[in-house]
Amino acid sequence: MFEFVTKETVGAYEAFVASHPKGHFIQSHLWAAQKPEWKWEAVLVRNAAGEICGACSFLIRKVPSLPYTLMYAGRGPVCDVHDTETLKAITEGACALAKKYKAYCLKIDPDVLSSDIEFADSMKALGYTLRDPGKNFSGIQPRYVFRLYPDGRDEEAVLASFHSKTRYNIRVAERKGVVVKIEGKEACAPFAKLMLETGVRDGFVVRSKEYFENILENLGEHARLYMAYTQEGVPVAGTLAVHYGDKVWYLYGASSNAHRNHLPNYLLQWHMIQWAIEVGARVYDFRGVSGDLSEDNPLYGLYRFKKGFNGEFTEFVGEFEYRFKPLINAAITNGEKIFRKARKLLFLRRNK
Repeated sequence: MFEFVTKETVGAYEAFVASHPKGHFIQSHLWAAQKPEWKWEAVLVRNAAGEICGACSFLIRKVPSLPYTLMYAGRGPVCDVHDTETLKAITEGACALAKKYKAYCLKIDPDVLSSDIEFADSMKALGYTLRDPGKNFSGIQPRYVFRLYPDGRDEEAVLASFHSKTRYNIRVAERKGVVVKIEGKEACAPFAKLMLETGVRDGFVVRSKEYFENILENLGEHARLYMAYTQEGVPVAGTLAVHYGDKVWYLYGASSNAHRNHLPNYLLQWHMIQWAIEVGARVYDFRGVSGDLSEDNPLYGLYRFKKGFNGEFTEFVGEFEYRFKPLINAAITNGEKIFRKARKLLFLRRNK
């Protein structure tokens, strides 16, 4: 049986998610504050002894002009993913929420490898449909990432494991006088400016300065903004990282069109990896790369950059949908594709 998380149990929920191997900051109650336009709900599942054995949070958002909502469980569920009874109870909780909020669909993208056929079969048996969004960045969360496992090694050992060219590029940045600093909310303005520059260059829509300020505010000590400067103090690149549970994620990154030969992105990655080593993280997650590994793919350079840090190329199982109202889901999904394409074109035109 499931139970809804209340004010009295949210602390126990948070402690379970933070300590579980499948824990993720998107499943944290802290992330709910980052998404004020969404309603946050969560369910717990307990074993016979009354101990929490499963949890999942859901962000719920109303569709404009329609009497329906979308539910999203980013990187859920948090449990033994082969415990079918717990998966069933979490799904029952999701269905109860869907009825309460008139949801047309639940989207869920678990932290589970694509090779885990047992889990995929269990989800399908529970009524979920596995989407195939393609090999590039079509899902809500990236399906393909690089993950580095420090395994208790010190900085010297981790650095030695990098590709020789990557180590060389880190030293180049240092020799050219690049300075990396951990900054506060006051640096979000220059970081957002670099993000805009990067988005226009690489063709993607970017977040506002306020969004990054809110991450630092809402996640507190779990989030760090790293900024890279020239010797003259000019900001040339920045990254935003999150530490939660046993993982550190590289969440956002931006760089200037100028000073590219200073290679600040290599030094920024190294500083974030050092943070992961410092806190004893089991995983350092470089986040998304394309699953299309052909060298003529425009995204291949991103893959090559992250590969140089000797992480493991990781493919997750993908994005599941529980379609409460299949016809409504199909119609809204098609509309979203048109909207996203139009938004991207408008963004690029405005910022040329």
